[in-house]
Amino acid sequence: MSSKSKTIRRLNVRSNINAVLLIVLGVFSAAFGLKSFLIPNGFIDGGVTGISLLINHVTHIPFSILIFTLNIPFIIVGYKQIGKKFALLTFCAITGLALVVSTINFQVITSDKLLISIFGGFFLGGGIGLAVRGGAVIDGTEILAVYITRKSALTIGDTILIINILIFTVAAFLLGIEAAMYSILTYLSASKTVDFIIQGIEEYTGVTIISIKSTEIKEAIINKLGRGVTIYKGERGFGSGVYQNKEIDIVFTVITRLEISKLRSEIEKIDPRAFVIMHSINETKGGIIKRRPLH
Repeated sequence: MSSKSKTIRRLNVRSNINAVLLIVLGVFSAAFGLKSFLIPNGFIDGGVTGISLLINHVTHIPFSILIFTLNIPFIIVGYKQIGKKFALLTFCAITGLALVVSTINFQVITSDKLLISIFGGFFLGGGIGLAVRGGAVIDGTEILAVYITRKSALTIGDTILIINILIFTVAAFLLGIEAAMYSILTYLSASKTVDFIIQGIEEYTGVTIISIKSTEIKEAIINKLGRGVTIYKGERGFGSGVYQNKEIDIVFTVITRLEISKLRSEIEKIDPRAFVIMHSINETKGGIIKRRPLH
């Protein structure tokens, strides 16, 4: 086995271990928020988790069964839209959450409604954010939003907002207006925690990559992520040896936050010393930013 192959294999192993650790931490954080705060007090969140909590409150069907069953269609969509690895990690994360919620007894921390809303949302959002950083999700709402966006004129943010408005409207009728208002506070707390952990929930992230192996990185983005790239001509103005005053191609691409982990992994395999800049994109117009189907 060549030195390069060994390096790539070692990076793959390290990347997979980090992903698993983040997802496991995310599962336990989300389960703690649910069992210690939200479920015992009849509070809900947004998305598929909120729907599962709402149905659990009304029908008393175990939450673990609901969260697993309701997310299956979104795992299938994720497989088609994002990739096999993402779908597999997401399946494992959601299965793990269902198992932890159903088998581990967490202590109920408080009955104060304000504390339940804030800290229940905090731990649940922390779990969602950690799972995303590991390359998976434990709530299929965002996958659904990406799918709907590609079939309609709605943005991802618009779709998620509409879904959650419907959920909390139904909650107001079934749980009461006060419970629905506290649940909205739970959702806001969870959303802000997700923002903090994964540095933004914007739909797209602009990535600028400066590397002497820009051609290989460009091909990886196109062939493995199915994303388009733009190449800028530049010149290095710092360093010595191979890095000094050399003309270089600067790669720019736009990806979703669900693809950040995969992009980092691909860049690390090709050039660990690559200079990577990521910034949030609030809005895009024109051009082609949708993911190209991989064959």
